[in-house]
Amino acid sequence: MKTSLRFWAFMVLGVFPCALRADVSETEHGESIEETVYKELAYVSDGHARQKLDLYLPEGKGPFPVLVWIHGGAWRAGSKDRARGLDWLNRGVAVASVNYRLSQHATFPAQIEDCKSALRWLRAHAQTYHLDADRFLAWGASAGGHLVALLGVTGDTRSFDVGDHLHQSSAVLAVVDEYGPTDFLQMDAMDGDSGRIVHDSADSPESQLIGGPIQEHPEKVQSANPLTYVSKNDASFLIIHGDQDPLVAHGQSVILHDALQHAGVEAKLYTVKGGKHGWFKDPQVTKNIHAFIMKHLGLENL
Repeated sequence: MKTSLRFWAFMVLGVFPCALRADVSETEHGESIEETVYKELAYVSDGHARQKLDLYLPEGKGPFPVLVWIHGGAWRAGSKDRARGLDWLNRGVAVASVNYRLSQHATFPAQIEDCKSALRWLRAHAQTYHLDADRFLAWGASAGGHLVALLGVTGDTRSFDVGDHLHQSSAVLAVVDEYGPTDFLQMDAMDGDSGRIVHDSADSPESQLIGGPIQEHPEKVQSANPLTYVSKNDASFLIIHGDQDPLVAHGQSVILHDALQHAGVEAKLYTVKGGKHGWFKDPQVTKNIHAFIMKHLGLENL
């Protein structure tokens, strides 16, 4: 470890309620990275134990564009500890992996409020961590895909901005949405006989998120649907979805993609032939995501 990093580790541990380390590890694709990691950063003052993020910084002086990873888990499980996108550290991109309150802790809109609070916190502390506040991209899968889609379509509204740093924006430039739900009330009809979940049931992930059977709470469901907020000012979207997904029907991504394009928003839907709910082996998935992130974080000429 470099002497300067030891010095700053001492300084930061004495000032901030987090841990800083420089480490060499491997990404999900086997790349070696030297990283500086700030763990357990609370993005809400005196908040819930889940309202924390981990921030991974690349080598260099910055300012670094930021990839924000939002985990999945049916809004009732999952952790920031399994962050994706760490290979982007080698390309000079910071990665923030965000925990949020789960449905057993608080019902919607707590989850999107937390994601937006995390974005505002990152912008408020951009100078401290050498982040580029103008280059934020959100990436998530499944329930995380739903939340990043909401981030992408509500950047020009303040509906879910509550708490600290309200002078900061919670908008993102672009979104990578992997197989996230977009209209809860259409999920069962789209599943047909192939779905594994009865989404209209009182114990479905969607009903638990809302706080009651989704068919009995149409107004709250509408407020949770990304499809509700689509407008011409939305972030650019890359949507990835398997056409044999038994948990979230491929049609959920089709209707979002079509609505975005109809509104004049840059949007691409890549369909994984024979793909289920993630764990895709199609190499074009990685290629599409790589090209999209390079373009929208302004890395193409580096």
